[in-house]
Parts: sequence; C-alpha cells; structure tokens
Amino acid sequence: MTGWHAPDDLVTRYADGSLPETDAWSLEKHLESCGPCAARVSHAARAGAAGVMLAEVRDAVLNAVREPAPTTARAPTTARAPAPATAQISASASAPAVPRGARAVRGRLGRIVWAAGPALRGAWAGAVVLVAVGAVALAYGGGWAGARPLLLAVAPVVPVAGVALSYGRHADPLHEIVTATPSGGLRLLLMRTAAVLAVSLPLLTVAGLLLPPSGSRLPAAPAAATWLLPGLALTLASLVLYGYVGCRTATAVVGGGWLLALAAPVLTATGPGLTARLTQQLSLYFTGASPQGGWAAAAALCALLLAARRSAYDRLETM
Repeated sequence: MTGWHAPDDLVTRYADGSLPETDAWSLEKHLESCGPCAARVSHAARAGAAGVMLAEVRDAVLNAVREPAPTTARAPTTARAPAPATAQISASASAPAVPRGARAVRGRLGRIVWAAGPALRGAWAGAVVLVAVGAVALAYGGGWAGARPLLLAVAPVVPVAGVALSYGRHADPLHEIVTATPSGGLRLLLMRTAAVLAVSLPLLTVAGLLLPPSGSRLPAAPAAATWLLPGLALTLASLVLYGYVGCRTATAVVGGGWLLALAAPVLTATGPGLTARLTQQLSLYFTGASPQGGWAAAAALCALLLAARRSAYDRLETM
C-alpha cells in the first residue's frame, strides 16, 4: 500500500490504451504495491472495449480446466537408460555446488556494474586509462615537460564527459524504462555520477602524482590533487544544468565553457611559451586558498540546487 492513488483519468487512459508507455510503466510499478488501484484498473479494463474479449478468454480457460483429461493406456514399465534430462540432473547433482553466498555476491556485483551506467561499460573508462597512461608515457618516454599541465587542464572535464555518456536516451537503450521506475530520477543520476567520479578521480590523481616536475625552464605546475574540487564543481554544475536543457547540452556547455575559459587567456596572451602560459593559467585557477574556496563554494551551491530541484529529475524521458 502507498499513500498515493492513481486518478480516474489515468486509470481510464491506461485501460483504453491511450496512456503513453512511460506513464503506463510507472502506473504498472505502482499497481504492484497498491491493491485498491489494481482493483480499479481491473474493473476499468473489464468495463471497456476489451472486457468482452477478456470474458471470452476467461470462459475458455475455465472450460478447459473443467474438462476431464483424456486417459491413455500405460505401457508396461521396463528398465531403460536414464533420459538425457535425468542424466544432466544427475551430473549437475554430482558436480560441486556454488555456495549461495558466492552467487549472491556475484549477482550483487553484476547489478552494481549495470546500475553504474553505460559509461563504465563502454569506451569511456578505457579512454580515462588512456589519458592517464598517455600523460605518464609522454613525460617519461617522450621527455615532454608539459604533460602535467595538460593533464590538469583536461582532468576537470573527464568526469563531465562520463556523465554525458552515463544517462540519457542517446547513451542508455533502456532509458525510457529506467526513467519510469521509482529509482529512475535523481537517485540513479547521482549513482552513475558517483561511479564516474570513483573511476576518474583516483586514476587521474595518481597519474598526476607520478608525473615529474615541470623543470627549471617552466613555472611550477599546480599540485596533482588541486583539480579535484574544480572537477567536482564542474560535474555538479552539469547535473544542475541537466535539469533544464538535457544531458548532452548541459555537459557540452560546462565542458566547453571550462576549456574556453582556460584556452582563451592562454592563446591571446604574449610572453613565454604556450606550456608556460598554460601552467600560469592553471595556477591562477587552482593554486591558493581563494581559488579552492571558490570551487568549494560553487560545488556546495550546485549541491543545494540539486536538492531543491530534485523533483525535476523524475521526468527526464526527453533528455
């Protein structure tokens, strides 16, 4: 039983087949735990155009049950070899059984991986590994001193790209079904975002720690962990914007805005080389209490906006 009951117009439209699929899936989920609504839907279906057909099917089933089963003569039983199905059952009985706890853990892990979203099951996770390994290879194998600034410049938008590939009809073939379930709104969106952050944040931070210093010819690059708050703030900002314009547009605006805000001063400034200008710009955005405090305040503000507009994420079929 639940505290909410389906209105009469919703029940009528469901019974006559005019209710949209996503609303019908949501109503069917509600009927699993609400007996009064299930009875009302059953009554509406019997009273509608399909009622005659349902009555005919019911009578046919009852007549088939009431008719006595035909009797057949039994052949004398003789000893014979076990049937293939019996042999398979015997073989499976003799095989070592998988412990129930192991099956439960395996099933739980499978559900977690599936709920984590298409990004972790697709090419995005491999791309994150490629970015981290590529930066380390450029620094040590190629001797390029700009590997750390480049990694820090790209790292904040990596989780944003993961969010873009984790939720929405363009990424998830079961998006319409998922959004119709009770957990298909902000809860699932945050779950998949947490999975994206759990992969990208430690991997890129460890890669930044492994990179060598910039060298004496370049200014000192920000520390490897200074991008974490900016990355979190940009990810939450994309989720907030997601509730207004959709997933792809939100992530494109946030990610593109970050890259533009970083690249425009670097490309228009004069002075030292491109890598040195990029390092200076990153230090301006990342290093110090004021920038990090601003990113923390932005992340907290985005979190409050998400909590205030959580009901807006219950209907994201068109995003």
